Amino acid sequence: MEKEIKPLVSKIVYQEVNQGKGAALKEGFKHATGDFVIIQDADMEYDPNEYVQVVEPLNNGECDVCYGSRFLNKKAKGYLANILANKFLTFLSNIFTGFHLTDMETCYKCFKREIIQSVDIEEKRFGFEPEITSKIAKKKVKIKEVPISYYPRTNEEGKKIGFKDGLRAIYCILKYR
Repeated sequence: MEKEIKPLVSKIVYQEVNQGKGAALKEGFKHATGDFVIIQDADMEYDPNEYVQVVEPLNNGECDVCYGSRFLNKKAKGYLANILANKFLTFLSNIFTGFHLTDMETCYKCFKREIIQSVDIEEKRFGFEPEITSKIAKKKVKIKEVPISYYPRTNEEGKKIGFKDGLRAIYCILKYR
């Protein structure tokens, strides 16, 4: 029997100074009160109309964490260098976590609230993605991926992730393994 999905937003938390994605998420997670917590970046590369398909597996008891994959059952969109870097980082992460993910670097991650609130997040920027994946793997949670849409921005449109972030991701995969 499916449970009804409750409203997804109950409170907006602002930081006085931009400290990075990981720091913002850490602060937001502290304030979460619902059953599930989903991540949405402000750049709108991901479609909020797809929240339900990312939340539904948790709501139905299929898993404890659900990642929305840009690469499952779809032709990947984006720049070839970014796609290849993502696939490499996901492969490396999978080696250490034992997961079989296709998109570790995805923005859309949905957690049971008590799981995400039990993780001590250290990374302040984009190192959050491999850090959280490694730390939830250690908790032996059941994880699932579902296909999602992706509408990548260009550098001219404000895309800020780059080569240094990829190196930091490798460092984080090794550090938190």
